[in-house]
Amino acid sequence: DTEYVARTSIKGQAIADHLAEFPIEDNTPIDPNFPDEGILQVDDEGEKPEWRMYFDGAVNSTGSGIGPDGHYYPVAAKIDFPCTNNVAEYEACILGLQAAIDFKVKELEVFGDSMLTIFQTLGQWKTKDPKLVPYHEYLEELTENFEDISFTYTPRMKNQFADALATLASMVSITKENLIEPLEFEIA
Repeated sequence: DTEYVARTSIKGQAIADHLAEFPIEDNTPIDPNFPDEGILQVDDEGEKPEWRMYFDGAVNSTGSGIGPDGHYYPVAAKIDFPCTNNVAEYEACILGLQAAIDFKVKELEVFGDSMLTIFQTLGQWKTKDPKLVPYHEYLEELTENFEDISFTYTPRMKNQFADALATLASMVSITKENLIEPLEFEIA
């Protein structure tokens, strides 16, 4: 008999198997220096902002990575409320922008595999879903903290770092000690 297994479940199982085989002690610090084993994206040389942010959202988890000159500062969170994939993508982008603001970044290139989030932020697509309007408005507000910011759509295959962070975040169990309050919006 032939058994069909979804590709995402295979990736998730591979990560789970790896984590089970190489457990991390609770007191072991995470090494933020990731080896350069694979090239995630190749860009033209030229004048570009030093800081880049890659984001990816999955239902119930988000992941972002920001950093200058190839150094990574991973940021991940698990969303503790039911939401759509598009809300998760906006949450991931907002999480990364907030981290960049905390690092006092002034020039930033943002990469994401959500066409909806990227093209709505660029103004090429309208934000019609009422659930996404507050997220879009808040994201626009956050962009005002940067002197220069650009948004670029990148295919999922070139966004593997943020995708892995989102997958890892989805595996974390939420307790009162590590609970993060959701974003609150006031609609006038």
